[in-house]
Amino acid sequence: MRLSELLRHHVVTESGRKLGHVHDVRAVRRGNRCYVTGVVVGRHGLLEHFGLGLDSGRRGAKLRRAANVLPWEAVVRVTSGKIVVRDGTELPAR
Repeated sequence: MRLSELLRHHVVTESGRKLGHVHDVRAVRRGNRCYVTGVVVGRHGLLEHFGLGLDSGRRGAKLRRAANVLPWEAVVRVTSGKIVVRDGTELPAR
């Protein structure tokens, strides 16, 4: 699977709760291989994809901020257009 194949997938829990779309991925490189460590999800993830982040206390400020990254270990399965994560997996509160 190519990393680009994960982009724009819907992310839902096993019980069907929608968490957003994949806007980016996090990976580590070991030797000549890359391993996915997380998926960047939600509107803050979209800003992170473009290298921006909004500080919740400052409107319009272009400040880096942690994106909504779901750990890859929470992924149960990847299907065409959808990533299913374990129930109980939540986006960080903002």
